[in-house]
Amino acid sequence: MNILVINAGSSSLKYQLYDMKTETAMATGRVERIGMDSSILTHEVTHQPEVREVSEILDHTTAIKKVLDMLTHRKFGVLRNILDIQAVGHRVVHGGESFSESVLVDHSVKLEIRRLFDLAPLHNPAHMMGITAVDDNLPSVPQAVVFDTAFHQTMPPISYLYAIPTVLYRKHKIRRYGFHGTSHDYVSQRAAEFLGKPLEQLKLITCHIGNGASCTAILNGKSYDTSMGMTPLEGLMMGTRSGDLDPAVVPYTINKEELTLNEVSSMLNKHSGLIAVSGVSSDMREVVEAMNEGNEKAKLAFDMYAYRIRKYIGAYVAAMDGADAIIFTAGVGENSDVLRKAVCERLTFFGVRLDEERNAIRSSEPRRITTDDSGISVLVVPTNEELLIARDTFRLVKNKAGGR
Repeated sequence: MNILVINAGSSSLKYQLYDMKTETAMATGRVERIGMDSSILTHEVTHQPEVREVSEILDHTTAIKKVLDMLTHRKFGVLRNILDIQAVGHRVVHGGESFSESVLVDHSVKLEIRRLFDLAPLHNPAHMMGITAVDDNLPSVPQAVVFDTAFHQTMPPISYLYAIPTVLYRKHKIRRYGFHGTSHDYVSQRAAEFLGKPLEQLKLITCHIGNGASCTAILNGKSYDTSMGMTPLEGLMMGTRSGDLDPAVVPYTINKEELTLNEVSSMLNKHSGLIAVSGVSSDMREVVEAMNEGNEKAKLAFDMYAYRIRKYIGAYVAAMDGADAIIFTAGVGENSDVLRKAVCERLTFFGVRLDEERNAIRSSEPRRITTDDSGISVLVVPTNEELLIARDTFRLVKNKAGGR
């Protein structure tokens, strides 16, 4: 079965086509600047040069058509025709309390995703545009949705409730939801395989550290607590997001700077974090480079970033009464040995013993970066959210076909 995985943004669309017999990506690509006359489609087939095409793409329906044309292109494609796509899987950021697992798309699912627009106004509407665009181009092909929040629906009330009037939870579902669930789920499974132990018997702390970042405490295979909250703003310091701060900062800043609520929200989401403190960049690589050149603000930003990750790891060790492994994943977590060292060298109280030679190794496979006698294993596990989406889509479509 060939499955197309879609991650639709408001002005962009990423895709991967999977052959589920081998679970390999046949082609990957992205469409950028949707809504403009100079949109860019970038397409790459495994072991072949990247192809770029600039054209007018004014909406997501046209973007999907362009993707399908490229996938079936005589020279650059990998399929004979679009009928070779048996299913489409979508990433959807917010499933609220309505979805605790991936589901096939039907009318009721679409209505519920729309109802949740208020919880993810920047993401869910874009994901719906992706679903509608596939409907327009592949009307008979089944679609599945995999939610970033679904994995965290196992959290107990002590983890997901805020200490605010309960009427706000009952009426408006204001609570912790957590995100990056697909990634945390995937790497926890891979870590258990690497450790050779059942996931249901492990206490894991997964650190998805990219431009957006989150930590999750996984107890016996289920999310027990996670750093992001009702929105992805809470928790760790990130590339452009502030992470945790005193809520009183918001009204105080509005009053002192005469800003609107939307302007403060934009500040906290798009102009804070690494870029705000370093004054250099939201990209960890550029921050580290500036730090190594003696930039004190860049060093402060780096130290704050690592410190907050350590704090969450320590909190989750306490929350689960121990940990078997700490896992680093995503762009920064997988590639920055400097950051991993900064985090781990202050975790000796828990028995963490970093092996600097192992930490410096680059690999596309899961690996251990601590010594063999380390009290807690620290692993680097490359994430693959798209593969998990493809797997869930395959399972759902197969189960539906088997149930007929």
